[in-house]
Amino acid sequence: MMMEKINATLEGYFVLLGFSNWPHLEVILFVVILMFYLMTLIGNLFIIILSYVDAHLHTPMYFFLSNLSFLDLCYTASSIPQLLINLWGPEKKISYNGCMTQLYFVLALGSTECVLLVVMSYDRYAAVCRPLHYTVLMHPRFCHLLAVASWASGFTNSALHSFLTFWVPLCGHRQVDHFLCEVPALLRLSCIDTHANKLTLMITSSIFVLIPLILILSSYGAIARAVLRMQSTAGLQKVFGTCGAHLMVVSLFFIPVMCIYLQPPSGNSQDQGKFIALFYTVVTPSLNPLIYTLRNKDVRGAVRRLMG
Repeated sequence: MMMEKINATLEGYFVLLGFSNWPHLEVILFVVILMFYLMTLIGNLFIIILSYVDAHLHTPMYFFLSNLSFLDLCYTASSIPQLLINLWGPEKKISYNGCMTQLYFVLALGSTECVLLVVMSYDRYAAVCRPLHYTVLMHPRFCHLLAVASWASGFTNSALHSFLTFWVPLCGHRQVDHFLCEVPALLRLSCIDTHANKLTLMITSSIFVLIPLILILSSYGAIARAVLRMQSTAGLQKVFGTCGAHLMVVSLFFIPVMCIYLQPPSGNSQDQGKFIALFYTVVTPSLNPLIYTLRNKDVRGAVRRLMG
């Protein structure tokens, strides 16, 4: 009986309700989201190309920043084009296979970003607190290993949830009260008890959100103590420039994600959850390049060298 329900769903589609409760907002949202998406594409491609072309930026910090930019490009590509299509026209359908593919990549890339931000904070800790040992601690081979571990852990976590969600019978329900296919939204369509799925999601969310956040804050606690002992004003400014940018990116990503994945479910929070998810899906990836480049002397110097 369960296999019949799953097969029926495989042949079907979902309707992403998105912001259909506010039809007067859809055109405005389309224009705003399109602008942010273009900013994301231009800004993150700029960082990737600049980090590759300029030899002065061949450092662990910019290696991880290029990974973050590539991740943001993939993350937005997996969700925003479908959102723009749904906002533009009356057709809000997505195939079952398309929905499951989106679910897998959105969760995989989001989990990867959580781990990658921890790696970036460790890089800043090593640079500020262990400067004499920095080149040994952040050896290129070790940096590549950390990057691979970040991507592998995120995609493994997503494979677990995608598999569990795939086997949940949806009993003919097709209307997803969200603008993208996320695990909590799909679990609400199930006609069986999904407490085991929700418990698994809560545990892994704690592992991929709370533990990284604790590690990041611990790194910056050590950095703050080291900064207070510094005598050089120029050194202080450089530390605040790079570490302040990273902390801002961490805040923009982790706070909305915690609001979605770590708060108790309630019927009144679904509409609010859509706008929170819109923030970390659309706004945060577009702001990351600006935050890292506007006050960064290394990047400004690389741009001047590139311009001749």
